[in-house]
Amino acid sequence: MALFKGRKYAIFIGAFVGFIGLTLYPIALSPMIDASEYKKIQKETRKNIKQEDIQPGNMKVWTDPFGRKKPDNNE
Repeated sequence: MALFKGRKYAIFIGAFVGFIGLTLYPIALSPMIDASEYKKIQKETRKNIKQEDIQPGNMKVWTDPFGRKKPDNNE
């Protein structure tokens, strides 16, 4: 049984880590870098759904809690 030593061991570990990186790129990194394709798919699949109609328990539809409030025009 031959064991990797020195340079061959470093090449083996580098190739193994590189293989894992190449395998995970299209699964994990690519969607985080460019989400436009997934946004397009989501828009297409949800175009006939009214969120107010399917909201459970008459709960308010989610809004951004950090959004700026609209100023009153009465002042």
